[in-house]
Amino acid sequence: MQIPEESCYLCESMDKFGLIGHPLAGSGSPALFEKAYGGRWRYDLIEGADFELSWQKFLSEYQAINITAPFKELAFRKLMENGVLGGPGSADTSEEAIRAIGAVNIAVKEDDGLVHGYNSDYLGVLQILRKYGFGPDSTVVVAGFGGAGKAAAAASRALGCDTIVCNRTRHTPDIRPLDELPILASVADLLVYTLAFPVPELGLETEETAMPLPPAILEANYRTPCLSGLQGYIPGTEWLAAQAETGYPLMTGCPPLQF
Repeated sequence: MQIPEESCYLCESMDKFGLIGHPLAGSGSPALFEKAYGGRWRYDLIEGADFELSWQKFLSEYQAINITAPFKELAFRKLMENGVLGGPGSADTSEEAIRAIGAVNIAVKEDDGLVHGYNSDYLGVLQILRKYGFGPDSTVVVAGFGGAGKAAAAASRALGCDTIVCNRTRHTPDIRPLDELPILASVADLLVYTLAFPVPELGLETEETAMPLPPAILEANYRTPCLSGLQGYIPGTEWLAAQAETGYPLMTGCPPLQF
């Protein structure tokens, strides 16, 4: 299968892409990028604990990069000062959505001479919510309010879903404590689970204490999932693929071949 040349506005320009963050050992990003484009472009793991050094390497050598922990918030602040959040032409890449998340995981040198930042965690959740038909009549509960949780909550709200966040800390009228998760999840249409560990509040260990779960569950953790096997389960690998499918075209200007 050939990549359509007319849609690849970066094909003849800088042909290096990569990932910054620390640590990067075991990252699946190079394999995912290879699968998406059949090895057409180079994709590097730009390892380093110093954000500024990694950022300067991007500026001097790469067309676009993915950004992972612990650099997503630092990249957001960098682009607040010296770049652009989001891009024109789509509400999905609006500055408002990225500001709500406070993190950037894609940086691209655009035709205007500036670096634009995007968040494909957010774009991936948008795609999944639309795929499964969630919208203004849906109630979505998000467990966890780290980067993935903020992206999921922002995407859910952007589609008009009734959105409730549960977290161990920062309890406000909009962020409920985790001990309320079972009752909230039991009346939700979708639970987006972004925690890296199973919480006892859900009572999954014993059938006697387990609360009813929503008809659909999307989990962010794809390496060591906590909730796999439950009815209506949407794995983190699907979220990861949706991030790549929506984010890679922003980086390369080309639609991916496959996932």
